[in-house]
Amino acid sequence: METSNTTTPMFNRPTAKLFPTSYEAPPKPTNPVVRGLSLYYGSSMISSVNAISKYLWSNAGFTILRDIPELHNFHPRFDPSVIPSSKESQRINDASDAHSAFTSRAPTYDGSGPFPSIIDYHSAYSNATITPIDVVEALLPLVRRDLPDPTDHSAAFLQTRVGTVIAAAEASSARWKLGKPLGFLDGVPVAVKDELDIEGYEKKLGSSRVFRTEGTSWCVQALIDAGAIVIGKSSMHELGTDTTNNNPTHGTPLNPYGKEYYCGGSSGGSAYSVAAGLVPLAVGADGGGSIRIPASFCGIYGLKTSHGRVSRLPTMNVASSCGVIGPMGANMIDVEIGFRTMAAPDPLNATSSCFPSPSIATIPAAKKVLGVYKPWFERAEPAVRTACETTIDYLRDTLGYKIVEVSIPMLHAGQTAHALTCLTELAAGNPGSVSDLQAANKILISVGRHTPASDFLLAQRLRELLMQHLSALFQEHPGLVIVTPTTTLPGWHIAGGSQDLKYGVSDANMSTRNMEYVWVANLSGCPCLQAPVGYIEAKGEAIVPVGLMGMTEWGADEEAVAWGYDVEKWLHAGLEGGRRSPKRWVDILNVAGKNGR
Repeated sequence: METSNTTTPMFNRPTAKLFPTSYEAPPKPTNPVVRGLSLYYGSSMISSVNAISKYLWSNAGFTILRDIPELHNFHPRFDPSVIPSSKESQRINDASDAHSAFTSRAPTYDGSGPFPSIIDYHSAYSNATITPIDVVEALLPLVRRDLPDPTDHSAAFLQTRVGTVIAAAEASSARWKLGKPLGFLDGVPVAVKDELDIEGYEKKLGSSRVFRTEGTSWCVQALIDAGAIVIGKSSMHELGTDTTNNNPTHGTPLNPYGKEYYCGGSSGGSAYSVAAGLVPLAVGADGGGSIRIPASFCGIYGLKTSHGRVSRLPTMNVASSCGVIGPMGANMIDVEIGFRTMAAPDPLNATSSCFPSPSIATIPAAKKVLGVYKPWFERAEPAVRTACETTIDYLRDTLGYKIVEVSIPMLHAGQTAHALTCLTELAAGNPGSVSDLQAANKILISVGRHTPASDFLLAQRLRELLMQHLSALFQEHPGLVIVTPTTTLPGWHIAGGSQDLKYGVSDANMSTRNMEYVWVANLSGCPCLQAPVGYIEAKGEAIVPVGLMGMTEWGADEEAVAWGYDVEKWLHAGLEGGRRSPKRWVDILNVAGKNGR
């Protein structure tokens, strides 16, 4: 069914055409699960014997795309960037109005948590109760892993350049003393995922390798230019290949809500640093849920931005057709400020430069429409589903959202196409020996090298099919937010305990389950926001946060942010007991205040 295109004009917008859809539950994945010493020793054999890695490629189910004749009716789409050619937005030109707009949206912080926002740092500096120097002096002993007795928090950071951090804090404190701060971010501590480049830091992508750098990434420099203090580079799953953040090389940060659980990955260090109260804002990267999954597991907010909107130049993209950079925040106001700073158009980036500058004020949704694909939604575990459905009921009954039924075609094949695309791009970007990689990645990269060009093309044809279908949905329902749980499962339990942390684990079945919802935004290029909506009592003494995810139209990042503010109202005003802080939470503002006095 083809529809006329009457929505906002866009460059590269796909034809609006619904694809006939009938839901079929995906088959249960049957990949071998390998962990501990078996993985450690077996990975070398698997990666060195071509026949074994080729068999694993076929066993992963990648060949199913060959059995879909309809794909040959679609041209392959290699870049999902879709750019608004014009976009109206509410702008605030007066600084005092901007201050009023941001402060009115920030949740009230009573000095005891959770969770202080960028606005709270700004207010504390404005009132001279603390200085940026006080803050970094409170933070550095917690995050430095080079100290004789590092804290548990240090596992979330791979590198910290103490001299650079102190110099930035001194410069910010001097500006505040003169009454000339650069803006809301001046003096605010942030963490940056090791996937990006920062002058003076090595880039390892969570591995033992050191990758070439050519200067600070555009989006990180934008934060620095706004006065933010980069506390350090946060840990990540090696090469960003999985959703646990398990890292035998550098150590694995354990979930602040329960040490029996992973933080999620691959931006797990960034998620930990926000959830534990160390920073209100962190930078993550998302090629297959790598911002949204750890944000969900750690009970914070995360925005997977429109493909191509946030520039990372001169840094290379390790998953060029699926990966993006985005903010992870303690509160929605932190995500918004981070997004508006990082998404400034980069004149040297052919795609980013074509996007409009983010406006200061969030665009109010003209229509509030939630799209739900019921059989897909119900794939989530009952406790996860209940938490998300209760939130949707609140959005409908209290905030006036309309709920419509939508469908997404070829869910299983689409997730397969996304996995094939990411794995092939990662393998192509890591030529040569895999002997210096962690055990699980020795297998993954070796398997990814077996993708035939014809199968890769089929995956990109399916991408075009999906984008045409979404284009029709967004056209039919202006203001549509497609909602799902962020993950199907309540967290990821560290099943193998210390052996998994020491040697790693390869469990593609769990990874597939955790990624059942997130892949759509990556393959299609749409923006998508994760928001915490509840908590589940879990194994041991842990509680596991649950997240709800909302995907909006290309370039409508601001509308995803607006939706996130509405979900935040549920967390503070609707959820029984409200928002919970994790057990391992640090009130940096109070610690800094005591140290300062």
